[in-house]
Formats: sequence, C-alpha cells, structure tokens
Amino acid sequence: MSPPYPHIARPLTINGCELRNRIVRTAHATGFAGGFVNERLIAYHEARARGGVSLSILEIASVHPTSLGSISGFLDQAMEGWATIAERCHAHGMMLFQQIWHGGAHAFSADGGPAWAPSAIPSVVDGRLPLAMSETMIDEVVEGFAATARRCQQAGLDGVEVHGAHGYLLCQFLSPLTNRRTDDYGGSLENRMRLTTRVMQAIRHAVGPHYPIGIRLGTEATPGGLPAEDVRDVAVALERDRLVDFVDISMGSYYGTAFSKFIGPMHEPHGYELPTSTVTTRVVSVPTIVAGRFTTLQHAEEALARGDADLVSMVRATIADPNIVAKSLKGHEREVRPCISCNQQCVGGLFGPTREVSCVVNVHVGREGEPLPSPVVTPKRVMVIGAGPAGLMAARAAAKRGHLVSIYDSAPGPGGLVNVARSAPHRSDLGLVTDWLATEMGRLGVFVHWGRTMDAAAVLAAHPDTVVVATGSWPRVDGLQRGAPGIRVDGVDLPHVVGPVEVLRDGAGKGVRRALVFDDLGTYPAIGVTEHLLVAGVPVTLATSQPMLGAELGPSLQRDPAAQRLGGYPGFTFVSRVALTRVEPGTATLRHLDSGVEQQEAADLVVLVTGFEPQHALFDELRLLHPNVVIVGDALAPAYLGHAIATGHRAGTTI
Repeated sequence: MSPPYPHIARPLTINGCELRNRIVRTAHATGFAGGFVNERLIAYHEARARGGVSLSILEIASVHPTSLGSISGFLDQAMEGWATIAERCHAHGMMLFQQIWHGGAHAFSADGGPAWAPSAIPSVVDGRLPLAMSETMIDEVVEGFAATARRCQQAGLDGVEVHGAHGYLLCQFLSPLTNRRTDDYGGSLENRMRLTTRVMQAIRHAVGPHYPIGIRLGTEATPGGLPAEDVRDVAVALERDRLVDFVDISMGSYYGTAFSKFIGPMHEPHGYELPTSTVTTRVVSVPTIVAGRFTTLQHAEEALARGDADLVSMVRATIADPNIVAKSLKGHEREVRPCISCNQQCVGGLFGPTREVSCVVNVHVGREGEPLPSPVVTPKRVMVIGAGPAGLMAARAAAKRGHLVSIYDSAPGPGGLVNVARSAPHRSDLGLVTDWLATEMGRLGVFVHWGRTMDAAAVLAAHPDTVVVATGSWPRVDGLQRGAPGIRVDGVDLPHVVGPVEVLRDGAGKGVRRALVFDDLGTYPAIGVTEHLLVAGVPVTLATSQPMLGAELGPSLQRDPAAQRLGGYPGFTFVSRVALTRVEPGTATLRHLDSGVEQQEAADLVVLVTGFEPQHALFDELRLLHPNVVIVGDALAPAYLGHAIATGHRAGTTI
C-alpha cells in the first residue's frame, strides 16, 4: 500500500545531508533563547523532531556585535548549545541547520552604537538613522558570516542558511528601496548583490565543499521593493557559481501591509506565497523550500506534486501539533490538533507582553520539557456544562487522564460562540479547533449531550464528583464604554440596537439601508461584523473609541490587512476616537473624545461591540451546593480564545 502522502514521504539529500521527508520548519523567533541555545529551546525543537519533521532551521544567529539576535553566533560560547541541540534532535532523526543573520538598519548593537546599513536611510521600524557601511565595515560583516558558519560546522550542526530576505542587511543591499550607494555595491542588480555573493563565497571557503549552505530570499512585496524577478536572478547567479546547495523562498518586509506577509493570518489562502515563490523555485535546480500557511500535509503534498518546490515549511502547524507529520503519515489526520492561523499567540506572543511564542490551541508550547499530567488512579465522574472551546478542552483534558466525563450544552451541537465567529468573512478556520475537540470527545469516550439545558437541580441529581462550568459569555448591549464609563447612552434599548451575534447568526442586517458598528474593543469582532454587512451590500460606518481600526490586532498581523480590505468596499466609512452618546430611530450620535464635538451618523441598525458579559449564574448557585465546582473560559472572564482553551485545559488536568 502506497503512503498517503507519497511526495512528502520521499527522502531528499542536500549536499550529503539526508532528510527523511519533505516537511521542514524554517527559522522563526521563539523568545526562548537568551543569546544562546538553552534547555527550553532544545526541548521545543526536540518535540518536533520526535513528531517526524525532517529538518529545522534554528532562529537567527547574529554574525556580528552590531546586530544582536536570538543566538550570539559571533561568540564561541554559542557552540556548546549547538552541540547539545544537534545531539538531541539527531537522536530522533531530525537534521538541524542554523540561520545566520545581520539585521542591518533594524539591528541593535552590543555597545549601543548606531546600526550599520548600505545607506543612511532611517529604519522603518523605529526611525533610527544607520551608518552607511564603509568597505572596512563590509569586510568585517563578511568575515562574521564566515566565522559563524565555521562555528556551526564545528559544533555539529548539519548546515547553515544565510538570511537574505525580509528587509535585513543583505536584503537592504539587494533592494532599490534601501540601497542608494554609488560604489561597487549599488546601482545595478549585479552590484547590489555583491555583498551577498561575497558572503556566500566566504562561507564556502570557511566550511569547504561538502557542508550544506543555502540562502533565504524573497520579494519585499511592497512598491519599489525587491521584486520576485530580481530574487530569481539572484538565486540563479548563486547557483551558477556553485555557492548554494538550497534556496529558501519567502516574502514580506517591514514596509506597509507587506509586514503581514511574513506570517499570513487566516485571511490568506493556503500557499499564498507560491505565486511569487515559484518564479524562483521553478527555474533553479538545487533543492528549494517554500512557505505560506501550509496547515495540513495535504496542502504540502499538493504543492510538491505540482513541482512548486522540493520541501515545504510548516512552522505554525507544527507549533499547534508537534506530531502532525507522524500522525498524518500514519493516516491519523483526525487526531491532528489544527492550526487556525489566528496569529494571536505565536507571532502575537512575540510582539506582546511576554515576548515569547505560545499557541492558542496548544498550551504546551514553550513547556515541552515539563512532564505531562499522569493518569489518575481513581477515576472521577466529571460533568462539564457548556461545549464551547473551554468546556470541550476541559472534557478532553479530564478524559485523557482517565476520568469518566460527560458534557452538556443547550445548543444542538458543540462550538459555542466560535460557531458565530467563524461565520464572518475569512474566519472559518476559527472553527477548526472546536471541530477537532468535538471529534476528540468521541475518540476519548466522552458522553455528549446536545440540546440539554442543565440547572442546579439537574446537575446535583446526576451526582458528579466534579462539575466544570463553561457557560461562556454574551455580548453586552448596555452602552457601557471603557473609555467613557460616565456616559449613559440614550436609546440602547431600541429594537435596532443589537450585538454582533444578532448580525452574524440571526441575520439582523437584512433589509438595512445603513449600519453603524461601534467598536470599543479594538479586536476582531467589530471587523468581522462590519465585513459581513459590507459583503451583503450594506453601507457601514465603523466607529471606534480607539486611535485606529483594530487597535489590538497589530501584534497578530491582522490589523493592516483588515484595514486594507475594509477600505476597498465602496460603502465603508471609518471614524476613530469617539464615544457613542445617543441612539435614535435612524440616527446615532458620536462624540469625539479629543474635541468633544458631536456628529450624527445615519443608521437604521446599530451594532454594539463593547464587550461580553460572563454567564456565571449556574456557577454562583452550584458552588453553594457542591464541594467541587470549577468555572472556566468566558464564564470566568471573557477574553481571547486562547484564554478559554488554557483555563479549560488547566481545569481538566487538575481534577
């Protein structure tokens, strides 16, 4: 019998380094390394090695003190950690390459000095003016790349990848946007790639002909930036001169909406980078790697079968489930914990308060070295009330430990408010996690009861040992606003004032001439409702108390694409920094928070996205009547999906 994914299952050799299959993990920041490879980073990658990944490319190692990175590759001290992670991952059959890097204008120096770049153009990241590099500086950086590659080889890593994409130093030299030089390193593409060529030559000289070296390249995806055709020509030239053993193609830069192309959220189609990546991958003969929201092995298999590349990167999918490769190759796809591409805690975690990667659907990310909960000796009867994400995760976690679990929900099926949220445009993948959790109920023997409303008497009559209350939340339509809590909004009790559920689930926007969506959160629900109405042909004014559209969505790279999409609808209007003060039939009044000036907006539908009210009445009653009652998810405190899943998991594993 042939394997379910024949192209993925084929081994591939890169300059003597044999990969067991065609699924790799390209370099990505984790926030776990504090300058050197440590136990936490090792455990993170080792889990993916056990899960069947053939190759991981470690996150950026800096080649020079003028560019501090996750790993200080310019120091000999880095070699000890590299040797350990190589040994640990090799034991499970996974190869390891190291990405080596200089950030150029966006980098920070160890001594606090200015950044180095091809030209004195301010960094788009923070506005700092870098130094235009002299010939001596260029020579130093070239030697830094070579020396770092030599350390990687000596430490036992299997190869290196030079970072030449995403607007960092080599890309800054390659790009017409950031290279204004008039010497041998500027002007023509041949001159602009001179630094890249010198770096690759120096590395080859340092490590010899039999050590795999490659490069990551990519279009900047912004007007005037490095186009896909130039990327192709650079790759072809490097292959012609025998300076690369593989080419890894990506896209994105720090300019405008191109930043979201680094790690495309769920609005992007699977394989969204392929139209620009294949411009290169189809013309070079060395092995090639592509990325771009591949969330299942089927997506990767299709790309390989078309000849789009030789290897496919699956980073977020292997964050969500480290064992996706092994499970899928064995035909157990239904057990794979799905990546929903929400970006909230992976890239969102990196740009958020923790500065670390985590995962909405996988609570173990960053904790791979910790022991898993052990099976219980004496199973308990666990009753879960509510089958949204928190309740489903609590039921799964408790069942995995060996408890006898039953779950109840008044709805005809599982999912809770996720079923509403997934109906908004470009948000269907949200429901993949609750679909998977529902499937897990059957696999783990959880007794499910849909369409059952449970009150305290019904719960007590079943005599459970532990009760988990996961009754969720409901949108508030009381007009209370976080930035102006003293305002009492007149007219919020009118029949045309609704919450997002009434629009997405109940069709409240039908027959409406014009709608006002008032967003007091800056999160996705207001955007989802607005786009839903615009798609239906309803003109919408989106008004927010925040300084910009989707103010909380920047870290997850969802804000700019959403703003770009909404701005493309002819009936869309946006107003920021306002409070809602009054609703009347056909109109709503907004007050500008800075000037105090009021304006009226025509609206025969007003949608309030001002927060959610926890539904905890059952918990309040039960905790006085039963000794073991736990509350989880939005019933505890309305928050992001990741909070619901994490609290559910914590409850299920501690029973």
